Amino acid sequence: MPSQFEATAGLAIGTTSGGTVTQATNKATGVTLNTESGQITMNAAALGDGAYVTFAVTNDRVSATDVVNVGHGSGGTAGGYVVVNSAVAAGSFKVTVGNVSGGSLSQAIVVNFAVQKGASS
Repeated sequence: MPSQFEATAGLAIGTTSGGTVTQATNKATGVTLNTESGQITMNAAALGDGAYVTFAVTNDRVSATDVVNVGHGSGGTAGGYVVVNSAVAAGSFKVTVGNVSGGSLSQAIVVNFAVQKGASS
């Protein structure tokens, strides 16, 4: 079995096509980015301490069996946010962001993501 660095190009492992998108309106607004990896700049709307928000990412490169890795890439208070992938479906995934800073934050954080192709059998 090849390692992730020996895998055939185009399978969303190793080097991938990337892109960026900025969220409009509020932190719950969905975005569309059809790349295997990328950065999502969130809206700077307030997120209270202990509050969580989920938004959808429409992405035609994602299959229901894929693993989508997400994380707080930059912007905002370091360590002030928890960022997780909360669902994966064919053509989309969901990102949940929580404020664990101890106070309300109004920051446009950048969420990084990468799709790892999976299989059901």
